Amino acid sequence: MSHPLETRHRGAYGIWVVGLLVYFLAVFHRSSLAVAGLEATDRFGIQASQLATFTMLQLLVYAGMQIPVGLMVDRFGPRRILLTGAIILTLAQAGFAFADSYGLALVARAFVGVGDAMTFICVLRLVNTWFAPRRIPLMTQLTGVIGQAGAIIAAVPMTWALGQLGWTRSYLLSASFGVVLAVALVVVVHDHPEARSARGPALSLTQIRRSLGASWAEPGTRLGFWIHFSTQFSATTLGLLWGYPFFVRGEHTSKGFAGLLLTLMVVAVMTAGPILGWAIGRHPWHRSTIVLSIVGAIVTMWTIVLTWPGTAPSWLLVLLVVVVGVGGPASMIGFDVGRTSNPAERMASASGIINQAGFVASLVLVIAIGLILDWRTPGGGTAYTPSAFRWAMSFQYVLWALGLTQIWRYRVRTRAKIMAEDPAAYGRTPL
Repeated sequence: MSHPLETRHRGAYGIWVVGLLVYFLAVFHRSSLAVAGLEATDRFGIQASQLATFTMLQLLVYAGMQIPVGLMVDRFGPRRILLTGAIILTLAQAGFAFADSYGLALVARAFVGVGDAMTFICVLRLVNTWFAPRRIPLMTQLTGVIGQAGAIIAAVPMTWALGQLGWTRSYLLSASFGVVLAVALVVVVHDHPEARSARGPALSLTQIRRSLGASWAEPGTRLGFWIHFSTQFSATTLGLLWGYPFFVRGEHTSKGFAGLLLTLMVVAVMTAGPILGWAIGRHPWHRSTIVLSIVGAIVTMWTIVLTWPGTAPSWLLVLLVVVVGVGGPASMIGFDVGRTSNPAERMASASGIINQAGFVASLVLVIAIGLILDWRTPGGGTAYTPSAFRWAMSFQYVLWALGLTQIWRYRVRTRAKIMAEDPAAYGRTPL
């Protein structure tokens, strides 16, 4: 007998597509500063550490909002929260278009982080509601992978728009798409097959603390947290802010080739997602092993590039962004581990906890790179040298050391818990 939701695929896919487009737009807005870093330093008269503050603040708000958003989704339903996020994103991006001072621009980017935070968890909830359980892992991977294509629109076309249309018109054009999607959300999206909007029970502070505490106490949640932490920060940092300056100033590529490299990274993200989904489906017990292998490959590629004598050749930079890009969909494995380690009533809080991890790591790295560049750049300013970038990018090793240690630690604990509760599950229970 088929799962009841399998008879609603047409409606399910329509709802998923609209939610996915909102997430796609959120990724675009999140990444739109990546190719505008040098223009932003001129427009606002700022240095590297101040430029990093844009992304730092955006990521800080995003990470800080994850648990509150998860709780709001449980209480008010994904449709209302997703619509609110789309409206906030639109207004924030329009505000960034008109900002003519560093302070106003910071406020706008903070609200970009707020709107961005209200998208992904909502789409995950819609996936979990509208699709059969056996389809959820694939749809989750596709959501993350296709959504990341928003970064493509923030690379080469955004570079062109900034050059041809200027700062204000480029960002206003991007903001206008949010209006269309907000209308689509109102018309198409339903929280549940039997209700346009679904509301959950109000939770007391005691109940909220209890739910979050139970989620965090679960070793599988912590394993998912550290998987998310270790896999995505390198790609996120390159895509959000420092990739373009690193390639142009650190590796002396042309601006066009730098934009192409960022686009190739996103293509790698989109290509690797289905492959990882297939691998995880065939070998569910070895999810953390797959993650360890991917992080090891990313570390290896960065080591080769950073120790290469002189400027790294183009083919090596292409290989770097491809390998780093695989870390994006690898971070989605963290959500799958959290999903299979927690009961349904704790899914939102567990997902919120896990989704913080990679963005906290990215936040730390973005700040560290800005500070190190200012420290290693003679006389200050934005004349960053290849040596300064090598120092700055090497800070990633600190985060990798922490993340890999914790992945190994909590996969041992998670397997021990499974063995204690159900010895027969060893070798067949997803980890």
